[in-house]
Amino acid sequence: MKTLIAPSVLAADFANLQRDAEMLNESQADWFHIDIMDGMFVPNISFGLPVCAAISKHAKKPMDVHLMIEQPDRYLEDFKKAGADMISVHAEACPHLHRTIQKIKELGLRAGVALNPHTSIDCLRYLLHEIDYVCIMSVNPGFGGQKFIPTTYQKVRDLKDMIDEAGAEVLIQIDGGVDASNAAKLKEAGASVLVAGSYVFGAEDPKAAIEKIKL
Repeated sequence: MKTLIAPSVLAADFANLQRDAEMLNESQADWFHIDIMDGMFVPNISFGLPVCAAISKHAKKPMDVHLMIEQPDRYLEDFKKAGADMISVHAEACPHLHRTIQKIKELGLRAGVALNPHTSIDCLRYLLHEIDYVCIMSVNPGFGGQKFIPTTYQKVRDLKDMIDEAGAEVLIQIDGGVDASNAAKLKEAGASVLVAGSYVFGAEDPKAAIEKIKL
């Protein structure tokens, strides 16, 4: 199975979002990755519901909405209405993570859990049969263009072992610093979805950049 590629729209040209969305539609990308930041959970503000809804009008591929926000439960239904096909929430932001995952599933969406670099995968042990994917942050969340954290490889291997031992079907997504220099090693470790922002939208030929990491 080829790696799924989810370009992060956070790195797109905000003045030309329709153009960039149409480029992704024509490319070998599989998902649109939408980073929502509130300036509280992470030290940055990206965009919210109106921009998400605007992107959905042009996106012809699933929209993967990554909520880097506090109290995400308040907005799950709103993001579904704004076009989300799947939503990932941060374990660190959800004191009742199982309940939050249930709410996402009740909305008919695929549910994911995101983990910051310092967060142990152990918090997922009793959730593996409830979730569809895990988003492993390979940078500290909040800003694009950061350097990839090398300990991510072992974290991915450990998570893959945990998933296999549980007999669960969970995709492993990597978000942060993904490019052609580490894509193959991440797939080898067990990753199945790669989020790439600066690498794609900063390339002279974004479509070719996507093809290069779709291994």
